[in-house]
Amino acid sequence: MSGNPSNLLPPENEAPAEGPVIVRPEAPAAPPFPLPPLFGKFPFEGIEVHDPGLQPYLYLHPIYSPHSEGKLSGKPFMKTHMHLVERLANNLMKGGKFTGKKSKALTTVRKAFLELAEKEGQNPLQLLVNAVENAAPREEVTRLQFGGISVPRAVDSSPARRVSVAVRNLALGAIQSSRKSTKPIYSCLATEISLAAKGDLTSFAVARKEESERVAQSAR
Repeated sequence: MSGNPSNLLPPENEAPAEGPVIVRPEAPAAPPFPLPPLFGKFPFEGIEVHDPGLQPYLYLHPIYSPHSEGKLSGKPFMKTHMHLVERLANNLMKGGKFTGKKSKALTTVRKAFLELAEKEGQNPLQLLVNAVENAAPREEVTRLQFGGISVPRAVDSSPARRVSVAVRNLALGAIQSSRKSTKPIYSCLATEISLAAKGDLTSFAVARKEESERVAQSAR
């Protein structure tokens, strides 16, 4: 065999005759516009979800004001497509003076986030995610009927229910705390999120989670 050995190599832009063709994905293009911060102040970049089971159910799409205007109401299994901050505001509207007043509930959440950012020096969105992770129960108790006897049994909580229970208990803890003190409800909500983000048992949501898991452990 004669000739230049370089002639035996395939051209630079041509795939070899044999073997698989490797297609390398292109790098994602940058968004055409900057991502809007929540309430114009809190960025969505760098938010981390440490629990992989809850990650698909924590909807944190960048948005300026988390208000879906009832577009998801009446549709089954659409809570996972609702913003986490909006779900917190919706739970504040369940009972009390915020019933049916979405704008006041969102204003309360915004003021609570401002207080969290000032006191903790961290992104309140990250603190809310940490609070939901620490307040989400892994086990709960259900009752099974055997004949005429009701027997408690421990069951694993689904990830969607874990998020729903955690957000509901965070809002309920803030509402109950505001009824027992003279502090405004946004300050009570900021305190509840801060304690839950640290895993403190004085948090209403974390205490409810520990109690639920303790009862479930005894019903195994």
